Amino acid sequence: MNEKFFDLKKEKQDRMINAGLQLFAVNGYRNTSTDEIVAGAQISKGLLFHYFNSKAGYYSFLYDYITRYALLELNTRIKPGKHDFFELERDFLRAETALMDQYPSYLLFLDSVRLEQDKEALSSLNQPEQTVFAFYAAREAESDYSAYLRMDSRDTFCSVLGYVKAGIMREVIRDKARGSAEYQRRMGAVLDSFQRLAASL
Repeated sequence: MNEKFFDLKKEKQDRMINAGLQLFAVNGYRNTSTDEIVAGAQISKGLLFHYFNSKAGYYSFLYDYITRYALLELNTRIKPGKHDFFELERDFLRAETALMDQYPSYLLFLDSVRLEQDKEALSSLNQPEQTVFAFYAAREAESDYSAYLRMDSRDTFCSVLGYVKAGIMREVIRDKARGSAEYQRRMGAVLDSFQRLAASL
């Protein structure tokens, strides 16, 4: 972690974090320029390099920071145990919405890292003890879906939910006033519909 960076005011920290999360999430590593980063963060290029040395250093910092931050929030809200599958997914939704209030693009950024192929980007990353997606998978593996007779594969269902989440997030990401609330509303409706379908005979 970059201790110098955390001496900045919180508003400036979040501005610098959110600029990178959104740009890398939407454009990927290679197609995100330092000019776009500094314009989005409203800082000078010199300041970016002062705190992170390079674009790769900035990318690595964002991944490390947002992984730690998200896992802290998720671990606080979602305890291990045999939860009903759809209640667990609603717990995830509440945690995601809370995280999006501060870092709207966090989950899309993490998803983009998972799909990233740029060697410079990937070589800059420190692998965490646990990723956010591994946390999801571990909790989902413990969940109880026995009441949902039409859900014959939990893993397939979780993959579908992941694609739907990413699609809705991409649609609401630029709405700073309503983004997280709109995501929660739309994703909540999806979970309600999927639950009814999975339970029906």
